[in-house]
Amino acid sequence: MVKQAGKLSRRQRRVRYALRNAVVVCCVAAAVALLVLADRVGVFGRAPTPDRQKYDGKSFLVVKVVDGDTLDLNVPDGRFGHTRVRLWGVDTPESVKLNVPPQHFGREATEFTKAQTLDKTVRLELEPYQRTRDDYGRLLAFVYLPDGRMLNGVLVEEGYGYADPRFPHHLQSDFRRLQTQARRSQRGLWKDVTSDDLPYYHRDKLKLPVK
Repeated sequence: MVKQAGKLSRRQRRVRYALRNAVVVCCVAAAVALLVLADRVGVFGRAPTPDRQKYDGKSFLVVKVVDGDTLDLNVPDGRFGHTRVRLWGVDTPESVKLNVPPQHFGREATEFTKAQTLDKTVRLELEPYQRTRDDYGRLLAFVYLPDGRMLNGVLVEEGYGYADPRFPHHLQSDFRRLQTQARRSQRGLWKDVTSDDLPYYHRDKLKLPVK
């Protein structure tokens, strides 16, 4: 039997079907990529403002103090109505961690930060050489109080928190010096802190005052 002219064989039909599907998949992928790119540059709405442009050198009202080293500002951040800030270079004892009792001097640190910042306008400076967010999405910043003092350094200097060596920043040596002075003077938490109270990164590495 003579095959009719122009009629495709079964194999040819399979090849043409596969090619057509491949073209459709490529077109869909390209369209999705373009939509994602358009969204990122703000075609469908306002594009996110880079952190340094939005926060660095700017002043905001503190609307909530979470604990000694964490606070909320009255500026929207993505889907949130506020911006949560984690202070660079200082680690205060926990006071509100879920299922964890308040640590030594945690409540005092929280109350100190609250007295200095709540319902007050503070100025932010971002670390110039490092990332702007931590692993939880919180903005990392140095916070300047209305009187011009830097809250991060004051917390270390007055013994409400520890100089945090885990993440490098340009004031790290200054914070270590402030901590040494506070420890030797037994200010704040250093007055009666024990080795068990210390965070893991300082435990067995710092000489505590002799009682």
